[in-house]
Amino acid sequence: MTVDRTTAYATTTGIAVPRQQTAPEAAARPAPVVRDLRDRGGHSPRALLFGTRDIVVVTGLPGSGKSTLMHRAVRGPRIDSQDTRDRWEARLPAWLPYAVYRPLVRLVHYAGLRRALRTGEGLVVHDCGTQAWVRAWLSRAARRRGGTLHLLLLDVPPEAALEGQRARGRGVSRYAFARHRRAATRLVRAVEAGRLPAGCGSAVLLDRAAADALHRVAFTG
Repeated sequence: MTVDRTTAYATTTGIAVPRQQTAPEAAARPAPVVRDLRDRGGHSPRALLFGTRDIVVVTGLPGSGKSTLMHRAVRGPRIDSQDTRDRWEARLPAWLPYAVYRPLVRLVHYAGLRRALRTGEGLVVHDCGTQAWVRAWLSRAARRRGGTLHLLLLDVPPEAALEGQRARGRGVSRYAFARHRRAATRLVRAVEAGRLPAGCGSAVLLDRAAADALHRVAFTG
């Protein structure tokens, strides 16, 4: 595993992860790479470039700025559960609690994700950080298409994430936020130690300043 904190890379490129079939092939697999772009004092890259068949998972606490980053920077297909929720909220009465139709929103979201994965194109996916089974699904999909799964991890203090929820006028319950916080903390600590989730070829750690500096996430050959 490689942890990069010093070199001012302008891009992060895809890492080819071969299928696991035999011991020699497994031994030849490239080690996962971690790019740590936190605390760079305004010298973060403005673009991250991935391979044309790669899948990028954007994860972090609710309110950390995942959807904002995706809307601003993603050049190419993206699947954001927030977009699905917004579409359904616009159709339904304002008095109807989201909890009532949340299962339907999730079903529509995952159906759209399945369709997007079948195209074989590079894809950016919003993940709240607690759905490990989704990352396992995306890892399998990336391998089948000959690409790699990457993590784009927003490491934002809980106070900043809660402020982000207040700013957008929408939040999660204390219980849900505590659950997200525990999962996000475990993920950040594991990535810092080089223990990426199974099937991930690389991870990029961003603080709020690095996320704000990022203006392009794209797929290129």
